[in-house]
Amino acid sequence: MGRIIAIANQKGGVGKTTTSINLAAALAEKGKKVLVIDTDPQGNTTSGFGLDKNELENTIYELMIGECSVDEAINKNVVEGLEGLDIIPSNVNLAAVEIELIDADQKEYILKEAIEKVKDNYDFIIIDCPPSLSMLTINSMTTASTVLVPIQCEYYALEGLGQLVHTVNLVKERLNPELEMEGVVFTMFDARTNLSLQVVENVKEHIEENVYKTIIPRNIRLAEAPSYGLPINLYEPKSAGAEAYRLLADEVIAREF
Repeated sequence: MGRIIAIANQKGGVGKTTTSINLAAALAEKGKKVLVIDTDPQGNTTSGFGLDKNELENTIYELMIGECSVDEAINKNVVEGLEGLDIIPSNVNLAAVEIELIDADQKEYILKEAIEKVKDNYDFIIIDCPPSLSMLTINSMTTASTVLVPIQCEYYALEGLGQLVHTVNLVKERLNPELEMEGVVFTMFDARTNLSLQVVENVKEHIEENVYKTIIPRNIRLAEAPSYGLPINLYEPKSAGAEAYRLLADEVIAREF
């Protein structure tokens, strides 16, 4: 059975979607079978893989309200040149799902039950969570085996991390006893600034969670790649961003749970 990693941080703009796209692509490049699940109504992970999010017949929204099966929701081999990388896409319709499911039984487990049917087909399942602690995030955490937290190297990096760890612990206690913290990965690191270095040291001092050695640099190519609908390892294979996500993929593969 594969590892299901929820990539979560209720702060926006920390590199969550960038990490979801590029970690998944780096794992696929290494021959792993990967499913990406976009649970953010903004659908940025979906468009980052080159899909037109407004033209999709079946998305995670249709899956969660029972209008399609999990197999119908999966777009297979979504990126040319990366075999075995599939995605369950998202779009703005997903914003209505909390209202639609307000009276549903066991609504925290809707995604988990759907993914049970296909999880053995994959080495890794990467879930991009929305930047809020919503029902969609809770569904992601009940489905996941671990939570990976991207943290931007900026002054307020630690703000919100305690809240997120608290949420992970609550979900573990009440809904998913298997859930573990995958760890923290630093993003948008600028080696030219003392602040980035200070943030890394400060976070390491204040948290008990695993901190990945790989640090994702602030990189113009990483920022450009989604507008071309490509992960960084295909858009600019030799860039610092592509190398960083390959190293992160190696660390994730090596991590034992």
